[in-house]
Amino acid sequence: MSEITCKEIQLNEEILSCLIGFSRDWEKEDSTYGYRANTKEDIEGNRIFVAEKEGRIVAYLFGHPEHSENMRSIMKEGTLFFEVEELYVIPEERNQGIGTKLFQYLEENLAEEEYIVLSTATKNYRSILHFYLDELDMEFWSARLFKKIKKGNSI
Repeated sequence: MSEITCKEIQLNEEILSCLIGFSRDWEKEDSTYGYRANTKEDIEGNRIFVAEKEGRIVAYLFGHPEHSENMRSIMKEGTLFFEVEELYVIPEERNQGIGTKLFQYLEENLAEEEYIVLSTATKNYRSILHFYLDELDMEFWSARLFKKIKKGNSI
């Protein structure tokens, strides 16, 4: 397996085009409820981390620091945390530890934040919960569930 290199990068037109292209591919996968491809405005202002293989970006993570509000059940009011907006690994490189390596790189390179927080809306919740809870050792905080009501055919 080729070496994976993780790093934080600055946004430029080439990187922006790459990330938007990946997000379009992600939207086409239809693997996440309500996901739509990013625009420049979605990405600007975030810290951007990438994983490269043979000089090619194969995964990205971006997000930004925030101060907690109404999260007292897990952290003190006003605590600095890093909000992960997106973590994406291209399909052909999944299940090889790249997402884990990129997330660990993020964790090692956050200087002031006390927590990492994220939300997910994946359709494959078993896989994503395994990834975040078992592989990354995150803790479960909340869930929003839904069920479509079946109309008709009542007895």
